[in-house]
Amino acid sequence: MARWIFALAFVLVCYGNGAACVESFVNYPSWRLIGASEFMAYHAFIGPRVIAFLVAPALLGTVCTALLLRSRPAAVPLWAVRVAVALQLVIWLSTATIQWPIQQDLHAHGFSAPLVERLIETNFWLRRLPYAACAVLFLWMAARLAAPAAGTAVTEAGSRTTGARS
Repeated sequence: MARWIFALAFVLVCYGNGAACVESFVNYPSWRLIGASEFMAYHAFIGPRVIAFLVAPALLGTVCTALLLRSRPAAVPLWAVRVAVALQLVIWLSTATIQWPIQQDLHAHGFSAPLVERLIETNFWLRRLPYAACAVLFLWMAARLAAPAAGTAVTEAGSRTTGARS
């Protein structure tokens, strides 16, 4: 079961990073090009889609990562899972205290160049960088899982053998 939890967390962290990069580097900057009269309608349109296709999978990824604290594959060190959880907590705390209030203000009052600039800047430092670091950490953990166990040799036929060679 631990391997399945890890696999799901890995997939969701990778998916979440990709979706968040599109949001960060494509969607947010394009807001500067949307007219003030169209912005609120656009923001109302895209908000539920971002929740469904970015926030919900990212939240599920965080839940799966947290489950690894209790049940993780033997090759995955506990410290790595703790760091991954901590990185994701930085993202969620930033979202709750900085980006969500900005989004709510934009939703209620319309486009504001200073708010969009603050959203883009804080999003990069407090969400994209920690999430990228988390993805790199997950890649490292996955590589540990994929590597043959110590003391195991792989034969030319691809099967594993253990013990000393004769």
